[in-house]
Amino acid sequence: MKGLTEKLNSYIQKLKQHYRFKHYRISLVLLVTALSVIGVFVVGSAQQSYQIQQLQGVILGLIAMAVVSLIDYNWILKFYWVMYAVNIVMLITVLLFGENVNGATRWLNLGFVQFQPSDLTKLILILFFARFLSDRETIVSDKKTIIQAVALLVPSLILVYKQPNLSNTICLALLFCVLMYMAGLNYKFIGTVLAIAVPTAVILFIIVIQPNQPLIKEYQQTRILAWLYPEEYESEEAYQQLNSIMAIGSGQLTGKGYKTDSTVSVKNGNFISEPQTDFIFAIIGEELGFVGCCVIIILILLIVVDCIIVGMRARDTAGRIICSGVGGLIGIQSFINIGVATMTLPNTGISLPFVSYGKTSVICLFIGIGFVLNVGLQPNKYQ
Repeated sequence: MKGLTEKLNSYIQKLKQHYRFKHYRISLVLLVTALSVIGVFVVGSAQQSYQIQQLQGVILGLIAMAVVSLIDYNWILKFYWVMYAVNIVMLITVLLFGENVNGATRWLNLGFVQFQPSDLTKLILILFFARFLSDRETIVSDKKTIIQAVALLVPSLILVYKQPNLSNTICLALLFCVLMYMAGLNYKFIGTVLAIAVPTAVILFIIVIQPNQPLIKEYQQTRILAWLYPEEYESEEAYQQLNSIMAIGSGQLTGKGYKTDSTVSVKNGNFISEPQTDFIFAIIGEELGFVGCCVIIILILLIVVDCIIVGMRARDTAGRIICSGVGGLIGIQSFINIGVATMTLPNTGISLPFVSYGKTSVICLFIGIGFVLNVGLQPNKYQ
């Protein structure tokens, strides 16, 4: 026992020498904890049977965050190729042996645990490209580096899209853009890409809404058409989004109250399927009103800003990419989720970070915050 105590004290002393604990971002910990606690309560209102599982996910996530925050991110990045290989193997395994739910194969059931590998994919790619791009910091704008980076991203995009999981495919693509920008991609190249990408996106959008188009599946096209012409699909594909808007609007300023038993509640009338995940924001709007929606958005914004601030003080490019990647992921997912709930975007399922039900998502996001905290413990010595 004495020997174990001595080893523990020795380890603590090494941590104190290596890390500057005065830089531990307590504000970030408090923000994600507050958002997660709200998430537990809202999930309980949306679907009571999932509340305990969500609470378990938050507790496990907090523990994982604390542990990861004390592990040197540069040491973990040494295994970036191993992480990349594990990610590809997981995604292939999902397609071969995953559970099919509502026509999508996104889950792996290992008996003792069930998880969604695409949530872990986002975190792994942040870490992988943090090392890959930081090693090529001086040549990140070279055509060879860009082609290599895109080629390494494509397998994950294809495998996630094949599940099918269009929302996470889009999220990964946007996240990759954030990582490349933070790695130092020059503005001339960015401008050239935008000049090509914007009109190309417009052309592709026009094509995918045409009859018998080959680019996307029929149900995905229907969701886009329902977004463009909701009055024509109000009893079909636009049904949930229209009800989501109705729920948010009916909450007015302060909402109908937590766990409202109102008979005219959209939630109580089962007008939205899976309200604990994709449409959790509709529950927030109905029960907590405009004030509740603003609180959620402000908390998410502050978390993203905190991640950016830590990244700006990072001691190296890898740390900066990790922080911007985690912040970008939270921002992108939140924008898509809230955009769908308010019909600003076509209906595509993705969770609201730290709020929607899903232990895999919550734990992975907490691990991501753990890496941000670790970057913060090792600030640039000149700052």
